[in-house]
Amino acid sequence: MKIPNEINTATPNIYQELGISDEVYCFSKEILDNLRPRFDEIDRNTEYNQLKVIKAMQDNRVSEACLLGTTGYGYNDLGRETLEAVYASIFHTEDALVRPQITCGTHALALALMSNLRPGDELLSPVGKPYDTLEEVIGIRPSKGSLAEYGISYRQVDLLEDGSFDYENIKKSVNEKTKLVTIQRSKGYQTRPTLSVKRIGELIAFIKEIKPDVICMVDNCYGEFVERLEPTDVGADMVVGSLIKNPGGGLAPIGGYIAGKKECVENAAYRLTSPGLGKEVGASLGILRDFYHGLFLAPTVTASALKGAIFAANIYEKLGFRVVPNSLESRHDIIQAVEFGTAEGVIAFCKGIQAAAPVDSFVTPEPWDMPGYDSQVIMAAGAFVSGSSIELSADGPIKPPYAVYFQGGLTFEHACFGIMKTLQSVIDAGIVSI
Repeated sequence: MKIPNEINTATPNIYQELGISDEVYCFSKEILDNLRPRFDEIDRNTEYNQLKVIKAMQDNRVSEACLLGTTGYGYNDLGRETLEAVYASIFHTEDALVRPQITCGTHALALALMSNLRPGDELLSPVGKPYDTLEEVIGIRPSKGSLAEYGISYRQVDLLEDGSFDYENIKKSVNEKTKLVTIQRSKGYQTRPTLSVKRIGELIAFIKEIKPDVICMVDNCYGEFVERLEPTDVGADMVVGSLIKNPGGGLAPIGGYIAGKKECVENAAYRLTSPGLGKEVGASLGILRDFYHGLFLAPTVTASALKGAIFAANIYEKLGFRVVPNSLESRHDIIQAVEFGTAEGVIAFCKGIQAAAPVDSFVTPEPWDMPGYDSQVIMAAGAFVSGSSIELSADGPIKPPYAVYFQGGLTFEHACFGIMKTLQSVIDAGIVSI
């Protein structure tokens, strides 16, 4: 997709009507004009991933009957079973579990962990601290029903200062109790680099050399369809994600997925439903059309979000802020972090995102004590699907280094407008000038 003519050449009158000043418009347009080569490269990957999805749907004979869904127990749900076969084809895995009963990404990850670990096992994270909401799942912060309560221990190896893997300490940490290794692809609420599929593959190969039977699970949230390969193409035993992020294409109203080795997926299915039932039950309740349709659109929607993230990095880096990834780095997820150094900067950015939304644009986001976090968090999103972070959104914890995390944009035009609104907001708050 080329940079839209409306942004490149149209008079800024409509932007003025939407609260964008001439200086912000011109500043933004100049940066956009220089991003064509980056965007052309993304388009080439998008074309590949779009065709990959189409091939998976055709190979698994998706039909109109697959879109209808079931009620009650959901026995013999053709659409559900076919969709899971499509996911397995896309991720090149033996099996997949794709269900509306998986409520969010944290639930999908907890399900994968709790179903494949047993009392006395140890969980290892070789990439540092996991995402905040997993701390209570693991038991880093005590919580009812955590892995720690079931006698599952946890060990962590932080990344080195330059963001590389600490192979020496990883080797020391893998022991006879190590059953599962969890690798978080995206940065979470940290300003470390996102892991490329290539780097994930190198880490998995290293760990498998030490202990071949260990399960390597990748938290794939925000990373699907950004590259041509997925972690299961380079040795991951499981990938886990949320359908209200990349693979849902903005249409899935709920849901999560686990794709991987058959035994790992079966374990998750028995935990999700019941021993003896597994994947055989779980009505799809008329939701399958959105799942299929969203998956079909996912590569192009992800590309729009990815271009928006690159635009944001270039805007804020030029203004002197630290951005992760920086304006020139390769991209491996859709998240863009901007370090403001003050709570006021984070809040002003989020207000800009909210003001750019098609839904609830008149609402003012405020920090609050959100469940699962150890500090106040501010979240901005006027989404068609509540909490959908493939739609234009931004959030961040109100604590040092006071970084905001921007992601999403179902269309490139909306992502661009959202970033312009953030810039206008931080300028109006007196935080920066251009």
